[in-house]
Amino acid sequence: MHRSAAISLKHNLFSYQKQTQLAERATKSCDVFLNHRGIDTKRTIVSLLYDHLSLLNLRPFLDNRTMRPGDKLFDKIDGAIRGCKVGVAVFSPNYCDSYFCLHELALIMESNKKVIPIFCDIKPSQLCVVDNGQCPPEKLQSFRLALEEARNIVGLTYSSSKGNMADVVTTAADIVINSLIEIENEKRSMQRPKTPFRL
Repeated sequence: MHRSAAISLKHNLFSYQKQTQLAERATKSCDVFLNHRGIDTKRTIVSLLYDHLSLLNLRPFLDNRTMRPGDKLFDKIDGAIRGCKVGVAVFSPNYCDSYFCLHELALIMESNKKVIPIFCDIKPSQLCVVDNGQCPPEKLQSFRLALEEARNIVGLTYSSSKGNMADVVTTAADIVINSLIEIENEKRSMQRPKTPFRL
């Protein structure tokens, strides 16, 4: 009898701790925003990267893992982008077909976030915005500028037919960690009061 009560108490305590951790994560801004095309990469490289970063006690943002029913889509995503320190853009064959992917990328670039591109089954030169007549010209222009900027950032490449996904996820996580350390060090050095130079 005592054993089952102890097990039940332990289970309830663990459940409470998990819920508290999730609530704390939801209220803090994210460290890393994962920009991706769901149909291409959500169930593979992006979910693995999210899990890996979470295990390292970072706060990644991934729409289907971070958002809750009732959240306003653009408010939540745009807020996460503005609050993040690093953006990981996972480019894939269907990426440029998505208004949401391009919107997120443009906002990441406009917000001057550090961007880590991962070119998954696509070359940077293959990325282009296609005008399907449903997007205002000024949005198309911001999407094109964001893609151009992303194409000129050194990134990781991954081929699903030849590559090792675990290696790409580990390397990407290492780059994210180093980027966050650099950003924090820059922030600290800017906050230090400057002492006057004396002779």
